[in-house]
Amino acid sequence: MAAGNEQAQTVAAAVELNDELVREYLKHNGDFLQRNPDMLDHLHISHASGSAVSLVEKQVSVLRERNIDMRHRLTHLTTNARENDRLYTHTRALVLALLDANTLDELYTAFTRAMREEFKVEHASFILFGDPRESATCRIEPLESARIEIGALIRAHKPVCGVLRKEELGYLFPDAGGVGSAALMPLVDGDEELGLIAVGSADTGRYSSSTGTLFLTHIADVMVRLLPRLRAAG
Repeated sequence: MAAGNEQAQTVAAAVELNDELVREYLKHNGDFLQRNPDMLDHLHISHASGSAVSLVEKQVSVLRERNIDMRHRLTHLTTNARENDRLYTHTRALVLALLDANTLDELYTAFTRAMREEFKVEHASFILFGDPRESATCRIEPLESARIEIGALIRAHKPVCGVLRKEELGYLFPDAGGVGSAALMPLVDGDEELGLIAVGSADTGRYSSSTGTLFLTHIADVMVRLLPRLRAAG
């Protein structure tokens, strides 16, 4: 028996205790400190200020920081949820108003009123491509002139957001003055370019490449389906 103890002691001495062995042991024995709570008083961690704090104090500090971070994340998620809910409500109301339109004038009025009163947009533009002599409240421009002025914005038939050139902003919002940024969505039916809708702001950071354009795209899809019928009726 004594020989066995001596052998065990010899083997233990041969294994040099190091940080890695301690780490591995604690990883596989997560309840070590729970089984040995007195060890908490002997473990200290350097604080950012240079002083030493106990492991319990450190854990409390970490948990407090995580709690603050989680609160910030929850606030951010709640804010986004409320904003998305607001956008959904206003977009739904606008779509219904667009569907009720019986003329181009009513379509134009429904869009611009919603942008101004519900979405709180500083500047909104609804341009159709065609003969400028066509009788309508909304703005009608020749497609060729649009390609000359804002060809880069409508060529891809995709939404565009960001700070635009002065000439581009002037074409979209003639009476807006120094518009800072804009979001634009072409109205395209297959290969036919029908027009565009756009919103603008004096804030250069209001519309950027990271700005979501889902609601604007959705509105454009509805308009594209309504325009052929309304233009034929008009």
